[in-house]
Amino acid sequence: MKYDLVIVRFGEIVIKGRNRNRFETMLLTQIRMALKSMPALEFVRSYARVYIRLNGESYEQVAKRLKDIFGIMSFSPVIGAELDLEAIRESSLNLIRGLKTPPATFKVSVNRGWKQFPHNSVEMNHLVGSHVLRNTPDLKVNVRTPDVELKIDIQRDNAYIYCEVEKGAGGFPLGMNGKAMLLLSGGIDSPVAGWMAMRKGLKIEAVHFHSYPFTSEQAKEKVVTLAKRLAYYGGKIKLHLVPFTEIQTKLAQSGHDNLIITLMRRCMLRITERLAEQNGALAIVTGDSLGQVASQTLGSMNVIGRVSSLPMLRPLVMMDKQDIIEHAEKIDTYKTSILPYEDCCTLFVPKSPAINPNLNIVERAEAYMGSELDRLIDEAVQGTEVVVLKEDGITDSAEQSQKEDAWF
Repeated sequence: MKYDLVIVRFGEIVIKGRNRNRFETMLLTQIRMALKSMPALEFVRSYARVYIRLNGESYEQVAKRLKDIFGIMSFSPVIGAELDLEAIRESSLNLIRGLKTPPATFKVSVNRGWKQFPHNSVEMNHLVGSHVLRNTPDLKVNVRTPDVELKIDIQRDNAYIYCEVEKGAGGFPLGMNGKAMLLLSGGIDSPVAGWMAMRKGLKIEAVHFHSYPFTSEQAKEKVVTLAKRLAYYGGKIKLHLVPFTEIQTKLAQSGHDNLIITLMRRCMLRITERLAEQNGALAIVTGDSLGQVASQTLGSMNVIGRVSSLPMLRPLVMMDKQDIIEHAEKIDTYKTSILPYEDCCTLFVPKSPAINPNLNIVERAEAYMGSELDRLIDEAVQGTEVVVLKEDGITDSAEQSQKEDAWF
C-alpha cells in the first residue's frame, strides 16, 4: 500500500492551555530533526496534529522513527482522495484490500470537517460502507468491536482515509520540563531510568564514575555505548566521565567497611550536584529500585539522598527487576548492560553492607576525613572529562555542543 501522508497526534501537551503552542512548536521541531534524512517530507501543523506529506518517502522508515519521539501519542498512515463520493469510496476500498492482515469485520466512521460537502456523516457511513461490502464478500459490519475501523476525515482541501493507528512513545517533548543529571552506571537500571526521564520532558546529561586502573577501558566504552543509545532518543547526550579512584581508595581506608557503599554514593551525589550547578540542571535521576540492593533500601536511600539539596528522581523505584529488564530490551540497552565489564560500583563491596545506615555515624565518618575528602571531591570535579554523543554516534566537543544543540 502506497500512503500519501501521516497524521501525527500529540499526547499530554494538548491539555497545556496557554503553553500548548510552545509545546507543539517544540515537538514539531523535534519531529523535523528526527526525519531530516528524508528531505522530500513536508510538514503541516494543525490543532494537536502534524500532517507529514510523504512525497514518495518510505512510510516504514518514517514510522520507525516516529515511534521513538517523545510527545507523540499515536500516528496513522493515510491515503488522500479528492472531494468526490466515488473517489472516496474507491480509495476506501483500496485501503481495506491493501491491509496486510485481512479483517473479518469493520465499521466506517466519517468526520465531515468541511460542512459544505454534499453528504453528511451518517450518509457517508452508509455510502462508503455499502460499497466496501459489495466488493469484499467475506467482510462483515460490526459497529461495536470491529477488527478495523475505517476512518474518513473530510476537510476543505481533501479527504483523508486511514484505519491503522500506531502507538507513539507518549510523554512530553524532550527538554520541555527542564534538565537533570543522570547517574549512568554500566548496569541495566540507569539507562532505563534515563529513558523514562526523557519521556517526561527532561533533557538529561549523564554522569559516570570510573576508577581506572581498577576498572577497564572496556567498562568505560560500555557506558559510552549506552549513552549513545540514549542519544538516539535524546538527540544529543553530554557525558561527564568522573575520575573516582582516589575517592574510593580513601573510603576503603577509612575503616568503615560496612558503610563504604553509603559513603561512596554520597560522594557521587556531591560531585553530581556540583556538575548540575555548572550545567543548569535542577534534579538528579538515578536507577534506584526499592529493596533491590543494600544501597536501595528505604533507610539507605534516605541517608544517601540527604547529602544533596537537589530533588532526587527515581523513575524505577516501584518496579520489579523483570519489568526493568523487559523495558531495557525494548529500548535496546539490555545487551550492552549485561556485558561482563565491572564498573566502580562493584569495587570494594563489603561482605555485609549496611542496609539501614545511621545518618549521625555516616556524617561523623565524613567529618573525620574532613578537608582531605573535600579536596578529593574538588579534584574529581575538576578532572571530569566531558564528551558529547550524537544520535548517529559521532562525538562533539562540549564547547561545540553549547553553541549548537540540534533539538532546541
